[in-house]
Amino acid sequence: MVICCTMSYDLVSDPLALGTDEMESALLERDKVGVQDFVLLNNHLSLDEFIENLEKRFKHDLIYTYIGPVLVSVNPYKDLPIYSEQVMGTYKSEDFYELPPHVFALSDAAFRYMLEENRDQCVLISGESGAGKTEASKKILQYIARASRHSQEVEDVKERLLESNPLLEAFGNAKTNRNDNSSRFGKYMDIQFDFQGVPVGGHILNYLLEKSRVVGHAPGERNFHIFYELLNSNDVVLLEKLCLSSDPQRVCVSESEFCIFLQTPCNYRTHLDGQSSQVTVNDTNMFKVVRNALDVCDFTPEKQQDLFAIVACVLHLGNLQFVQERGSRTQISDEKNVAIISKLLGCDENILFAALLNRTVAAKGDEVKTPLSVEQAYQARDALAKAVYDRMFTWLVQRINDSLTSKHLCEMMQRKERRTLFGLLDIYGFEIFENNGFEQFCINYCNEKLQQLFIELTLKSEQDEYLREGIEWEPVEYFNNKIICDLIEAKPMGIIAIMDEECVRPGDPTDETFLTKMSNNIGGHLHFTSHETADKSTRKKLGRTEFKLKHYAGDVTYFIKGFLEKNNDLLFRDLKKVMTQTTNSVTLDMFTDKELENKKRPDSAATSFKQSLSQLMTILMSKEPSYVRCIKPNDSKRSSIFSRSIVEHQVKYLGLMENLRVRRAGFAYRRPHKFFLQRYKSLCPDTWPQYSGTDKEGVQVLVDHLSYQPDDYKIGNTKIFIRLPKVLFATEELFAARKHELATSIQAKFKGHYQRKSYLRMKVAVIMIAKHWRRVLAKRLLEKRKWATLVVRKYIKGFILRNEPECEENKGFIHFTRYNYLIRLRDSLPKTVLDKSWPQAPRLVQEANDYMRELVMSNMVRKYCNTISPERKSQMELKVLAESIFKGQKSSYSARVKDLFSLYTPADHIVGLQGISGLNQLHTQVFSKLNKKLDPPVEIVYACPAVKFDRNGYKNRDRLFMLADNAIYLVAEKKEIKDIILLDVLKGVSVSPFSDNILVLHLNQTDNGVKGDVILQTPNVYETCTMIAMQCKDSQLINVISEGVIKHVLKTGKEGMIEFSTGPVAKTVKGKNGNLCVISSA
Repeated sequence: MVICCTMSYDLVSDPLALGTDEMESALLERDKVGVQDFVLLNNHLSLDEFIENLEKRFKHDLIYTYIGPVLVSVNPYKDLPIYSEQVMGTYKSEDFYELPPHVFALSDAAFRYMLEENRDQCVLISGESGAGKTEASKKILQYIARASRHSQEVEDVKERLLESNPLLEAFGNAKTNRNDNSSRFGKYMDIQFDFQGVPVGGHILNYLLEKSRVVGHAPGERNFHIFYELLNSNDVVLLEKLCLSSDPQRVCVSESEFCIFLQTPCNYRTHLDGQSSQVTVNDTNMFKVVRNALDVCDFTPEKQQDLFAIVACVLHLGNLQFVQERGSRTQISDEKNVAIISKLLGCDENILFAALLNRTVAAKGDEVKTPLSVEQAYQARDALAKAVYDRMFTWLVQRINDSLTSKHLCEMMQRKERRTLFGLLDIYGFEIFENNGFEQFCINYCNEKLQQLFIELTLKSEQDEYLREGIEWEPVEYFNNKIICDLIEAKPMGIIAIMDEECVRPGDPTDETFLTKMSNNIGGHLHFTSHETADKSTRKKLGRTEFKLKHYAGDVTYFIKGFLEKNNDLLFRDLKKVMTQTTNSVTLDMFTDKELENKKRPDSAATSFKQSLSQLMTILMSKEPSYVRCIKPNDSKRSSIFSRSIVEHQVKYLGLMENLRVRRAGFAYRRPHKFFLQRYKSLCPDTWPQYSGTDKEGVQVLVDHLSYQPDDYKIGNTKIFIRLPKVLFATEELFAARKHELATSIQAKFKGHYQRKSYLRMKVAVIMIAKHWRRVLAKRLLEKRKWATLVVRKYIKGFILRNEPECEENKGFIHFTRYNYLIRLRDSLPKTVLDKSWPQAPRLVQEANDYMRELVMSNMVRKYCNTISPERKSQMELKVLAESIFKGQKSSYSARVKDLFSLYTPADHIVGLQGISGLNQLHTQVFSKLNKKLDPPVEIVYACPAVKFDRNGYKNRDRLFMLADNAIYLVAEKKEIKDIILLDVLKGVSVSPFSDNILVLHLNQTDNGVKGDVILQTPNVYETCTMIAMQCKDSQLINVISEGVIKHVLKTGKEGMIEFSTGPVAKTVKGKNGNLCVISSA
């Protein structure tokens, strides 16, 4: 525990808009009203000052105040913005008194203490009905879910823990005149954690469900929530299956379209008669919440259907009417309700009908059926309704517990690992109604036990501890309610013992005889009063069927009627037997055949409750408790009213003033010497790391070193007591700083030790690996050498036998030779068709080599040809033709091989032929008139400039040589066609073997009319000759003479000669002998 600050808290209107630091500032800024810890009151003995501080804070929506570690909570009856995720994050891992009082602060302190000290924790929430206990338990559960660790399985457990609340509230809570959501049962929940603080499961214990509410409740109140939520669910399909109507005033029997109104006098279910105050809960929405909770807690659709069938069964039981006509047995007025009930439970209608109207009595070994009176029939019906609903609720809790058992928890239980528990007790508060019956007696008895536990743990035990430890102490007077607990539970003369004895007494025991017996046996007890034992003034207020108990919370008058009946809580054996024969899966779990076989009388309701409370007290005593004391500010459930008288009464009976006085007079912190020394010994050099003396001496040395003031602490016989939280808080701060130093030192030592061990392990590992690796490498080398030897031997032998036919000895060598040859061939293949190189091939593959060479060349030629355009192909064909004619025949041909043929060479030096750029234009301008007369028209395929030598005297004249498809045309100036030579009369073309450009066209003189041969000189002699051969389709037409003379026919028919020679200067002249002399350059 640490010191309580005088600052308090506030929450801004929108806390979600703030960061963590801003949130803390906002929390601390607002609480400047009153004090946040009653220990800081100036006059801690004044009840008025205590109430005034509560009222001040309540008016400012400051509902939480401390009394040391005890949290006092005042119900605000409205929603406050102090429970958001951000607020929870602000309180997480903060010291208890660092931030203003809050239920989250108490939850966080208990949760962290559980993890750090490995001690089970429990939070005890007490207060009157309507003081806010249920809401406080919800907030604590939400915080624990938020603060614990996260994983998918953990999230499932958390969700089930949270969703179990609305589920149990729907079936176990009801609206009373003091509380719209009053718990009508006691609940203790244990959340189980592993060593890391991960929630691994949970377990819920339920106590004394107020099942009498099923068959009746006070005016202005409601039955259990689930009835209204089911009827207002708007689930038409479900309601039809259950034979219910969404009309809250009736239950429908759909098979016969018959309705029975629920407002008949016998109807116990809803009492929706307008007398209850306005309910603020939306039943339709809450039913959706219940269905979702059932899904989360692993209730199958079939189980849910059976569960709601039981709820509907209770509703229909409330509509059973019993009548007895004169002289006849008791009958059920409308038997169709029995049919509905049997259908919902899955039992035989006739058996159920008989069990509702008869009772089997055992007499001297025989069983006799006795008909029931109308009153007994109603009692049997009510007993069945209560039993079914009560056992259904117990079954519901068991199923929730099953869903809270996670796989991780089962594994921990198998390994017997330790688990820490966080308990949460939410049980009904002290109740004082206008008519108090058996239920209020049990509830107030439970609160007496809890108050006794509170006294034991916070007041009496604290004072006793000071005396045991030899600490000077001024005793604080307080009321010990043990005397009241003994009055109720003591044997043989406690109220419960007398009631049980009266229930089993032979004869005809009644509630009145029970009251008389109490008056005779305990009438003299100071805390018991009846009409017989009271004085005259008290008798005027106390009826003859009433008795009064003086509880710690005040005097309560109980109405005796119904005590014995409710304590007996008997269900006729016939009805039990019917329940064991149902097909509803829930009732089969609730009613077993073993129950019928057991002839022993069951414990009474009060005794069972006392035993459950005893077990609960044992559980709570085994844990470290934290307390939330809830106070309601008024009885009207309004947010703005603070009734001092009502609050003062609660402050008194809750023992808050005594608790305050103990806190002010005592010590805030105490721990055994061994624990304190073990925890803080590192803060003193003399006690670290080990102290050689006793633990008590070591503690004294430690506190001296820490400079504790004498008034700050006391050392007892076995424990040290620290008065002020601030002293421990300062010590904790020193310890927190010291832990970092120790952690650093330990970390350094451990790192060195760990690295040393790692180094040695790695060294050994390296040596082992190296040894084995060297062995592996040596084995691999040996195998490789063996293999290499075999291969070399095989290839040598194969080389020797390489010329022999293929066999086992030379097969490998032959294959390798072929493979090697193919690899070399792949890397040295020719790249172009002109590349004629080819690698040398071994004799073994000579045949394949020749074939592949031919194949590769053919493939290259094919690829090359595929890439040639038509124009290029035409050119190449001309070049091939020219090569076949001139290669090796004419000396200047080799120089012209690289030049492509030109189909048209302009003759701009001839008048009238300037500017003609192509064959088409030439054809148009020269043959436009001639084509009109010819059929088909002339088509020019080749043209070039030429010089014509007259056949009489060799005079030269400029002409344009034009080759058409069937003739040769020589065009002079002004586009005049001078000569037309038909290709049909062409006998041949002669050229010299020298580099001159002379060609002679030899003509058939008969057809030509003895005009003589044509002598031409053209710069394109190779193209001209090739084109003539191409057009005539005869390469033999071109003749390259081997001698230096070409004979030709003159115009007169005589023979002329052209002499060819070489010289330094090329020229063409007429010789002295009359021949044409052509000199070409050498």
